[in-house]
Amino acid sequence: MHFTVHQSININMIKIGAITNSSVMQIGSSGSIQAQSDIYNTGGYTEPAEEAEAAGEIAPIVPLRP
Repeated sequence: MHFTVHQSININMIKIGAITNSSVMQIGSSGSIQAQSDIYNTGGYTEPAEEAEAAGEIAPIVPLRP
């Protein structure tokens, strides 16, 4: 069975609360959504990175509500 869907979607503002590795955000219609997960080592690394060290006081970059 085939459907032809013509859509016109205008989004003035969208707020996404959280994104995870398995998140799906759909706007409009889709015949099917298939899971896909790809991991790439684009830097050619062969071992884990060194532990990061905190330098001074740690404060969030974005101000948070109390």
